[in-house]
Amino acid sequence: MKALHVITGLGVGGAEQQLRLLVRHLPVDCDVVTLTNPGAVAEDLTADGVRVMHLGMHGNRDLSALPRLVREIRGGRYDVVHTHLYRACVYGRIAARLAGVRAVVATEHSLGDSQMEGRRLTAGVRGLYLASERLGRATVAVSPTVAERLRRWGVPGPRIEVVPNGIDVERFRFDAARRESTRRRLGLPQGAYVVGGVGRLTAGKRFEVLVRALAELPDDIWLLLVGGGPEENVLRRTAQAAGVADRVLFTGERPNTEASQGGSGLDLPSLIGAMDTLASPSAEEAFGLAVVEALAAGLPVLYVSCPAVDDLPPGAAPFARRVQGGADSFVRALRQVRAQGPRPRSAPEAAHHYSIARSADRLMDIYTAATLGVSSA
Repeated sequence: MKALHVITGLGVGGAEQQLRLLVRHLPVDCDVVTLTNPGAVAEDLTADGVRVMHLGMHGNRDLSALPRLVREIRGGRYDVVHTHLYRACVYGRIAARLAGVRAVVATEHSLGDSQMEGRRLTAGVRGLYLASERLGRATVAVSPTVAERLRRWGVPGPRIEVVPNGIDVERFRFDAARRESTRRRLGLPQGAYVVGGVGRLTAGKRFEVLVRALAELPDDIWLLLVGGGPEENVLRRTAQAAGVADRVLFTGERPNTEASQGGSGLDLPSLIGAMDTLASPSAEEAFGLAVVEALAAGLPVLYVSCPAVDDLPPGAAPFARRVQGGADSFVRALRQVRAQGPRPRSAPEAAHHYSIARSADRLMDIYTAATLGVSSA
């Protein structure tokens, strides 16, 4: 079987990293087309031996990209076209059908209650999505929460399949020596208590809540923000105004590369391992990948929204706690977590539930059904 993945862009982000991980574990020949921004993840995929094509699309209304995408699909003789993220789902489904590929699968990574990938859920956005959705065989939701949102939007229930995001649990296993080495490289003081935030630095992630909370916490508590994005300068100014700029570390946008592959040694597992608690103040998530990765590293987690945890049975993630409210709520919660003291850094059941191997197996079932034409589309 030969599959083409079409994605809007390949900068560092959750959907982009998830695509790379899936391609590594899917037992099929995979190529990737990025409509825009062949960024760090494109480089990583190429290093993995994956063929990556950049379509050079200029904006949402660049209709000239459609015939180019049709030619790529037709020329590659693909059995399955799998689309990721809104723009790629709209253009990719249309292009696949024009190219004669009927086995079209789309993954919905980022549908919230009021926004999708930062865009408001207007009638136009919904209408275009639903019109193109009918051209596919199946729409994959990354959580039962997203599946329910799709049903409320108007996607027929039988067309929706749930395949959770997956992680390589072993890669995030806690390593005490790596923790100490990473903390030294970051310049953290001995004994500092590190609160971490992981994700794109955008307004929707609400990392300013953590910066404001830090101002009300003891001076030996630091904030480590892992990621880049348009709000970085705003967050820096917020930290300066709050008097905590010297206790906030920004790693910038980093490819999720392993140190063993020649990376800096400050890869995502190392950075998460250097933390004492992960805090996720985002009020609207489709899955909550950073939370699951932190759980795999044995961290206690405070979150506002995380379907990955909330969709599991009670007790699957005993050290993940939901926080309601803003900075004051995080101040109280962080004080309580710290007061509980350190605990063994082992992965709970929740982390093992989201194994990437399990997700890849489930996706293969969907590919097989789509190519056989037995999907309930």
